[in-house]
Amino acid sequence: QLQLVESGGGLVQAGGSLRLSCLASGMIFRLAVMNWYRQAPGKQRELVAKIAIGGSTLYVDSVKGRFTISRDNAKSTVYLQMNSLKPEDTAVYYCNAQLSTSNYWGQGTQVTISS
Repeated sequence: QLQLVESGGGLVQAGGSLRLSCLASGMIFRLAVMNWYRQAPGKQRELVAKIAIGGSTLYVDSVKGRFTISRDNAKSTVYLQMNSLKPEDTAVYYCNAQLSTSNYWGQGTQVTISS
């Protein structure tokens, strides 16, 4: 059974940092494109960062230079290092795995940034 479990969310002050982790199980992790999405209250879910099978990355403009996505295939884990956090980064962050034509989601982890 494929499962994605996020951790690392929390409440931090603006300017602070958080590191999100997403542990995958029940899948061949190295074959998956891994993504972090977020959804703020009243807004649509948006793609924050993507890391391809080969390690290339993509970021939404609003987080470029502040967030870093990485993956450890040996640990079946994808990370999102978030620095210089802003109140507008407040959202539920979701881990997503793309395998062939299928998409899988974690349960989400809340990130709250206080001003």
